[in-house]
Amino acid sequence: MTEALLQPFQFPFMQNAFWIALIIAPPCALLSCFLVLKGWALMGDAVSHAVLPGIVLAYMTGLPLLFGAFAAGLGSALLTGYLADNSRIKRDTAMGVVFSGMFALGVVLYTAFPTEWHLDHILFGNMLGVGGQDLLTSALIAGPVTLILGLKWRDLMLHAFDPAQAQVSGLRTGLLHYGLLAILALTIVATLTSVGLILAIGLLIAPGAIAFLLVRSFGAMLVVAILVCLFAMVAGVYLSFHLDSAPAPTVILILTTLFLIAFLRRSLLARRA
Repeated sequence: MTEALLQPFQFPFMQNAFWIALIIAPPCALLSCFLVLKGWALMGDAVSHAVLPGIVLAYMTGLPLLFGAFAAGLGSALLTGYLADNSRIKRDTAMGVVFSGMFALGVVLYTAFPTEWHLDHILFGNMLGVGGQDLLTSALIAGPVTLILGLKWRDLMLHAFDPAQAQVSGLRTGLLHYGLLAILALTIVATLTSVGLILAIGLLIAPGAIAFLLVRSFGAMLVVAILVCLFAMVAGVYLSFHLDSAPAPTVILILTTLFLIAFLRRSLLARRA
């Protein structure tokens, strides 16, 4: 019995999957809190789709794929902001046009110029195929992102709640805004090899949404989001071995289940009150 329970930890590919889960969980969880607080859930979804043409173009030009993904994601976010600020259309409309167009461009480029990456791995990730280089790349991104969010969470929280008050307080709101966009693009790049573009949005929204339903203070929300994300990542990888399922979708299903449980708990408490 004990041997069966410990069996997933005995294989190198499973060990790498657990390591990548532990690496990307903290930055995704912290960032999800700010995305939920600012109402940027759609932004996270859009940026995760927009990096596809950057990946293909980087492959065509011989540049590191992660550089292309970061440039495409951040560039698309900046273009969306420019169109929304200089036209009559709303930000969500500009976002839908720009990011759907970028994703379509990526699919066309991928079809015309095939890469060594399988499209399914780009879109849905491949946690069981993560290697040492992937772990190093994700760690080099996740470490600074986690540190920045951990040190500047009060400034980012004030900017999310009241940008005008943040500016009056002397904070550089422009730097906070575009810095958060850059962190979003970097975090998506860090999750690229593990959960892919489409499932990344689950890691970038669900932990923060679950924590938002469970606690009242933002500081506690950050801690709970990290714990929830770590649990879902590790449990998803572990269960996928015994269920013979893909790890990334299993992780997202666990996060969805936890969200529904948190929602029902909140609803029951509200009715009793």
